[in-house]
Amino acid sequence: MLEEIVRFFSAGILSIGLKEIAMYLIGAALIWLAIEKDYEPMLLLPIGFGAILINLPLGTVWEMYGEPGILQTLFNAGILSEVFPLLIFIGVGAMIDFSPLFQRPWLMLFGAAAHIGIFVTVIIAMAFGYDLKEAACIGVIGAADGPTTIIVTKQFAKDLLGPIMVVAYSYMSLVPIIQPPVIRALTTKKERLIRMQAVDHQIPRSVTISFPIIVTIVSCLLVPMGAPLIGFLMFGNLLRVCGVLEKLSSTAQNELANIVTLLLGISVAASMRADAFLRLETLGIMALGLIAFIINTAGGVLFAKLINLFLPKTKKINPMIGACGISAFPMSSRVIQKMALKDDPHNIILMHAVSANVSGQLGSVIAGGLLLALVPLLAGGM
Repeated sequence: MLEEIVRFFSAGILSIGLKEIAMYLIGAALIWLAIEKDYEPMLLLPIGFGAILINLPLGTVWEMYGEPGILQTLFNAGILSEVFPLLIFIGVGAMIDFSPLFQRPWLMLFGAAAHIGIFVTVIIAMAFGYDLKEAACIGVIGAADGPTTIIVTKQFAKDLLGPIMVVAYSYMSLVPIIQPPVIRALTTKKERLIRMQAVDHQIPRSVTISFPIIVTIVSCLLVPMGAPLIGFLMFGNLLRVCGVLEKLSSTAQNELANIVTLLLGISVAASMRADAFLRLETLGIMALGLIAFIINTAGGVLFAKLINLFLPKTKKINPMIGACGISAFPMSSRVIQKMALKDDPHNIILMHAVSANVSGQLGSVIAGGLLLALVPLLAGGM
């Protein structure tokens, strides 16, 4: 009897190898970044703890006695079904105020220009040996939109979900570190000192209410595969602007978003088992994801500089605003405003930056829809 007991407990200890220890260290590093550096703590902390949990001896949180364990149940119900990312879109939509964009609709152009890195990175990833579906999942990291990244990766490369999500959310939290050097390298101080004209006029309530409905219909007619992404984002925004569901809007922005984010983080970690995560492929994803972020930031800045070639001197655009076309809302707009104030303490470009940033949220969803629609067609023709 004693021998059986010893064998039972030693089986768990003996099953721990160097790979498992490495995953414990990775999980601890993510938890440290969340707590000490305040990098996306709502996601990196549960992902880090989940990475430790899924690599514990015998994997009982994944499977026990032939039945799904708790993490497998959450992963199947929340990630594979796309429920968690879509519920988060409701919360994100409820948080977004499109009013600054209504006042400056031309800034929607940056929501497109600052996502060129997605498609450029897809080409680069394929050149490094990834197939089209894997390359699409890596490229969408540059959108800086976690839910979109999850949905695209779940459709095309479930095995890469763990490393892609860790890379995506890590880089999203590092926007204040990644964007400024890229912007400074592509702009002169004179360009960064450009002041933007203020726009201040009331937006009719009918416009704010009809906007999410019209965007949903038009976007889904153009990109039908993006209907779940766009529809849930715009539904959340409709809760915000309708004026009769304040409690539901507040719940979507706070309780719903927080609870689902926690469950999403620990569920994504279920795909971070040592044998699947610790591969050279993960390093490639990290490098290519960074490239996607850099190209997206550069694309927005260079597009603004291109437009400036055709504008009179009094109507030039501060090219830093173009970098806000990524989907990291509102982090990117705060970063750009901070940079503007560093060069000129009286240069307020926040509302223009927010307008571009909001358009970036829409742009990332549409880009995700395009990938979902086009990649299977192109992959089938190869």
